[in-house]
Order: sequence, then C-alpha cells, then structure tokens
Amino acid sequence: MRLVAMSSVYETEPMYLEDQDWFLNCVLVVETDADPDTLLGWLKETERKMGRDEHAARNAPREIDLDILFYGDAVVSGPTLQVPHPGIAERAFVLVPLNEVRPGIVHPILRKSVTELLEELPTHKRVVKRPDLLSGLSPSPPRQHGPPEASP
Repeated sequence: MRLVAMSSVYETEPMYLEDQDWFLNCVLVVETDADPDTLLGWLKETERKMGRDEHAARNAPREIDLDILFYGDAVVSGPTLQVPHPGIAERAFVLVPLNEVRPGIVHPILRKSVTELLEELPTHKRVVKRPDLLSGLSPSPPRQHGPPEASP
C-alpha cells in the first residue's frame, strides 16, 4: 500500500449519537493491490490492534474508525462492505477532508463530485480544521525520495 495524499486533521461534531466528545477525522488516499474485502479485513484488524471494541454500540465513542470511502470507481455491495460508503453524502466530517484532497472524485452511484455533494450537504455539523494536530506532517502527497533537485 502506498500513501498518495492525506488531508488535514479536522475536529468534528458527533452525528447520530450526539452526547459525546467531538471526533478527529482525516482522509487518506492510498494505492493498493489488495481487493476491497482484503483491504477491509486489514483495516478492521488495525482497528482491533489499536483498541477498538468491536462489540461497542454503533456510533459510540471509539479509539479509531477506519472506512473505505471509495475504491476507484468500483461499486461493491456485500454483507460486510458497501463501496462507495453509504454515508458519504450526509457527512460533513467525511466530505470536508475528502474535498481537500480529492474534490473532483465523482460518486459512481450519485453521479456527483465530492464538491457538489459538499455544496448540497443536508446537515451542517461543525468541522474545524486543526493544523496544530500532526504538525510536521504535510497534508499534501509525500515527497519523492532520491537526490535533491539541482539549484538553478
């Protein structure tokens, strides 16, 4: 798996179960040879290793939550995985960071770009950019390794 881009970190109001602390969210864009189900298995194992209680109530506070939002332009509909993620169009905490790194991605079912989905967002939960978090890490694509470019 290779990191292609990373959004800034955002502090976001909880949705659904609102009587809890705000969450931290960001979006990573990666390239992988793993198929969607294999990738999901890796993400769920990572959540478990980081302390996620898989038996906790849905939308309850949690250490980490990793989701597959898009997998190229694929549409996956299975018992454990739906891609694109079914909640994208209603979640500012997803659309704001996704719009930072991939505004032109078109939702293959809704046929709208991330920017269009953000403009049409039915809810207005607060999403606050937190540049102080992960300071020192660039939200842009990682630098290429190798010799430095020559100065003019």
